[in-house]
Parts: sequence; structure tokens; C-alpha cells
Amino acid sequence: MSRTTRPMLTALSAFALAAAGLTVTAGTAHAQSCSQSYLPLPDPSCQPGALNPDVTQDTIGSTICVSGWTATVRPSSSYTTALKKKQIVEYGYTDTSTSDYEEDHFVPLELGGAPKDPLNLWPEPEYGDQDAGNKDTVENKLKKAVCAGQVSLSDAQNAIVTDWTTALADLGVS
Repeated sequence: MSRTTRPMLTALSAFALAAAGLTVTAGTAHAQSCSQSYLPLPDPSCQPGALNPDVTQDTIGSTICVSGWTATVRPSSSYTTALKKKQIVEYGYTDTSTSDYEEDHFVPLELGGAPKDPLNLWPEPEYGDQDAGNKDTVENKLKKAVCAGQVSLSDAQNAIVTDWTTALADLGVS
């Protein structure tokens, strides 16, 4: 199988976005409405985060603290990929390759984030000093702390939304 080059992938991604009814011209996305200036956080006017009403402090023992529970609420990749393509344009990312972004739950499913709400999903870059992989580590540590009773669910959710890069330090979790 031949190796596809980055320019070819970028061109194919731009074509796919255009086919989806989104306008892309010379690699620059139009109809931008979300700012990249908040990175590594999403623009709060576009993705402020949203919570799953089924997950509360009283229900964590039957929801987030049950191994495998997030798989029961995780949206399909067809849903998140379509949303990611739309949001890449909204953020005005010049790199439109969907493989360079994780359609991430701002408030993670592991902490009771809303699974399919676009206010809680955003195209988080897989590059930079603070990327999706770094955020995953924070999410897992906070979930363990919540399930161990070291941190309340609402405190963990608020710390993620305020600034996931400082959430562990702010809550005293290591």
C-alpha cells in the first residue's frame, strides 16, 4: 500500500469538509466562530462543558466508578467524527486533518460529562505541549480520586472546566 503524504491528506480532508457542506478555501477554513486563543482549553463560548444528569455524587457507585461504564454512554465514532469535521472549521484550524485532533469531552465521561452534547465536545489538538494525551492522564487521576472519596465529583468537574492543566495541583491530587 502506498504511503499518503501530508499534503494529500490535507487536500482530502478539505475535500471531505467541502463535501459535507462546509466551505474551505486554500486550506483556510471559513465560518470560524470559535477562538484558538484558549488552547489547550476549548473556547468557553463554544464549549463551556455539559454534564450528564445521570451522574451525581450519589450515583457514582453505579456509574463512573464501575469499570467499563463509560463504554455504555460513549457516542459512536460516526457521530463524533462528523462533529469533529464541523468544529475544525468553526475553530479555523489550518490543519484540517481529522487524525490530528481528538474529539474530546471537555468534562470527561469519567467525571460525568454529557456524552453527545456539542457543548461538551471539541476538536482537541493531538500536538503541542499540553495535548489530548496529557488531559487523559489528568482525567484518570481525578476519576480515581473521586471514586476513592478524596475529591468530590463537583470539585473535580469544576477543576477540569476551570483549567485541566492545573486541576491536579489545585485539588492536591498526585
